[in-house]
Amino acid sequence: MRLLLFFVFTVTSSLFAQEDLFSLLGDGKSDTEVHATFKGTRVINGQSIELPAKGVLQFVIEHRFGTINSGAYELWGIDQSTMRMSLDYGVCEGLAVGVARNSFQKTFEASAKAKLLKQKVADGSPVSITAYHAVFVNSLHWLNPERENLFSSRLSYAHQFMIAKKINQSLSLQITPSYIHRNLVETEAMNNDYMALGFGGRYKLSKRVSVNAEYFYQLDRPDEDFTNSLSLGFDIETGGHVFQLHLTNSQGMFERAFIGETTGKWSQGDIYFGFNISRVFDL
Repeated sequence: MRLLLFFVFTVTSSLFAQEDLFSLLGDGKSDTEVHATFKGTRVINGQSIELPAKGVLQFVIEHRFGTINSGAYELWGIDQSTMRMSLDYGVCEGLAVGVARNSFQKTFEASAKAKLLKQKVADGSPVSITAYHAVFVNSLHWLNPERENLFSSRLSYAHQFMIAKKINQSLSLQITPSYIHRNLVETEAMNNDYMALGFGGRYKLSKRVSVNAEYFYQLDRPDEDFTNSLSLGFDIETGGHVFQLHLTNSQGMFERAFIGETTGKWSQGDIYFGFNISRVFDL
């Protein structure tokens, strides 16, 4: 059913796409401003500096299949999958809000994203800076329903700044300082707060295709057995939507999960094949 939904979504998007995605993800009219640093609002798992323009609604479907090392019986992961669906809306130039639902840990999201600084071609800012803030609600059943469980224990938060530079027409780089807070952790030894530093890049192979890479390095988490998120993939832009095909060791598709709760190891074949597909609607 999910593959059928993906196929129908792809075909209908191709038939009705009338506008170039860059014009709908643009962030200004001035010729001195740098545009299309990234093809979409995500590098792979993590946010990019891009956001929908004013009056534009973006619908994103993200899929992660099972690990490749699950073998032929699971069709190398294809029989298993997790999914994320989100809606992001450009409230005004430089500000977008979003909501999402993840099948991973049955998590709901609400977010806000704001462009703080725009890279200029000549004199002016040498980089673009975007701020991103999100709250996550874990809606799994309580493990111990007999005890007193607070709704606030379900909440976690992510705060990020994306700092990116379009080096030339082919190469774009981004660094993402990230701060994660969890209201409830499993043991006293685990930190409620931790930080990470993300690195992302895009290299344009043609007008419509680029190769992307992304890595999040966790800071100050010596007592927790999680690994750093590493992802590689391709972006394919076709009119009004973008396909992102990638390999990653992260199953979760929201910030708290892939930054702080990745358990897969590339060296052991814990690699998830996945895709993101986004479609924009100019309202």
